[in-house]
Amino acid sequence: MTTGENNLSRRPDGAALVIALVLAAIAAVIIWQTSMMRVPPIQARVGPTVFPYVIAGGLIILAIGTAFAAFRGTFPARERDNYGPMAWIVGGLVAQLLLLGWAGFSIATGILFAFTAKGFGRGPLWQTIPIGVVFAFVVWFIFSRGLQLSLPTGPLERLVP
Repeated sequence: MTTGENNLSRRPDGAALVIALVLAAIAAVIIWQTSMMRVPPIQARVGPTVFPYVIAGGLIILAIGTAFAAFRGTFPARERDNYGPMAWIVGGLVAQLLLLGWAGFSIATGILFAFTAKGFGRGPLWQTIPIGVVFAFVVWFIFSRGLQLSLPTGPLERLVP
């Protein structure tokens, strides 16, 4: 548990500075990529580049605010990392990536759902895997049949004509 007290040490918060740098780098990439877009003259005023520039501006503001807070030491003390739940969630992501090609969207995403639920301390895997597979199958059906989008198919999806 955190005590809610601010970090009053004289050194800047290193983790917060790294976060500020990452935010600034993402903003720089967005600005760079958006500036390279070819925009027809008719859309030069308000076109497809406006929204990315707004997002990049917001990220720059967040980066500056995070850097100031890091130097002032106003971040609350952080809790100790709990690697068990993180391992379940990362394991679920890896399992989904490995299973998508041959098991299909429903089974792979059902496994991700179950591992994430386990990471958050919910239910045994024997219970959450079927729930996740059913939920993912419904999502697959809506996207694949309703919206005509292509999602990876596996043995479960092939049962639907």
